[in-house]
Amino acid sequence: MAATQTATNSTTLRRALRAKEYFTLAFGTMVGVGWMVVIDDWLTRGGAVGAMLGFLIGGLVLIPIGYIYGRLTERMPDAGSEIAYTGAVFPEAVSFGTGWMMTLAYLIVCPYEAVANGRVGSYVFPRLNTIELYSVGGYPVYLPHLLAGLALTAVIVLVNYRGVHISATFQNLATFGMLAIFVVFATLGLFRGHTANWAPPFADNRGMLGGIVSTLMVLQIVPYFMTGFEAAPKCSEEASVDFKPKHFVRVIYLALGAGIFFYVTIIGVVTLIQPWQSLTKERFATAVAFERAFGSRFLVQLIMFAVLLSLLKI
Repeated sequence: MAATQTATNSTTLRRALRAKEYFTLAFGTMVGVGWMVVIDDWLTRGGAVGAMLGFLIGGLVLIPIGYIYGRLTERMPDAGSEIAYTGAVFPEAVSFGTGWMMTLAYLIVCPYEAVANGRVGSYVFPRLNTIELYSVGGYPVYLPHLLAGLALTAVIVLVNYRGVHISATFQNLATFGMLAIFVVFATLGLFRGHTANWAPPFADNRGMLGGIVSTLMVLQIVPYFMTGFEAAPKCSEEASVDFKPKHFVRVIYLALGAGIFFYVTIIGVVTLIQPWQSLTKERFATAVAFERAFGSRFLVQLIMFAVLLSLLKI
């Protein structure tokens, strides 16, 4: 009996996650590096106002979905999350298909983040753009970029392997560190910017129709960039005994609200300090905008450090 009890205890999940950890997990997974790496595409699609409206509307549309996730997690705190929810109601084949859909969705994100690591590093250290190995879609792949991506992947695997406590602590530090830097450069941008830089407000200039089209062009990609709040339910079995299951809804609401505010603010600030049309062809348009507006390399490096933290917390 003692041996059985020991075996059982050795496989028990450590219940260490509280509301703060669930927030940083949900928000941290949702907000990646798109605000630096592909913001030029957002502006090309929608313009300044169109991009902001797209993320605002898209985020609000996700709130009912977040509510459903929270209520389901409250009733079924299962690490299987979507697989468990569908398995409880639908035939096994539906649950199996759901599992594969989620797997493929995450498989798309992981390589993107690994590649972004090298691109971010090369902006700060241009010498990383050496030793070209091959090209994909016309884009060269350099050895230092590849090594940086592999190293990042190894670090993330190690942190998660060491257990939820270390992983949660790391997530807290990275998320709140990134948010602190965000507050600094966003505040600076608000005081330096001019709303005249938002003109024209939409990428499509056909009046009201153009505004709708521009907003929809951004709206269609918002779910990809705001996915991640569903990460909290996947760790629901590791909730602290003091954490009430009904608070999952509140945590997801808070994460979604913070995500909407972050994306809309980033787009707004970047296009306040520089005309948005001048950024549509720029790599790392956020950094370019701040460097042009302030002429400070230190500020750009600080922003890139926030990008690195954002990349690590995913």
